[in-house]
Amino acid sequence: MTSRLSFLLMLFGLIGMGPAFLVQADGETLGFAVVSEVPKDKARVSAKVSVNDVVSDMKLLASETILNNLIWKKLEICHAMKMEGYKVAEGFQIVTVHMIDAGMLPMSLQSFAGDCLIKKAIEIAPLVD
Repeated sequence: MTSRLSFLLMLFGLIGMGPAFLVQADGETLGFAVVSEVPKDKARVSAKVSVNDVVSDMKLLASETILNNLIWKKLEICHAMKMEGYKVAEGFQIVTVHMIDAGMLPMSLQSFAGDCLIKKAIEIAPLVD
């Protein structure tokens, strides 16, 4: 009898915690970004970030999980991304990130991405040789 009771209490506790998990997930913000400077510190990357179609210069703050991602390790100037996370005082704390083509960015960032790619081709790429 006590095992049933403890099972029911545990089940109701999990059901009660369900909305708390949903509230946490609802707090995440969808954003798009283009890396605006050559990343020196992969944990704090300068980028133009669009959240709700408002573009601003921010630092992208990567967690250990993001830092261990092989694609993040190859991050370069002008890379475009779609991400979910939280706006914090220091910048944008990334929870999930997907690299995307610049054509998939919102219109508010596409012109910056295009200019960045042209600048990279003219100024930075010749220096690599």
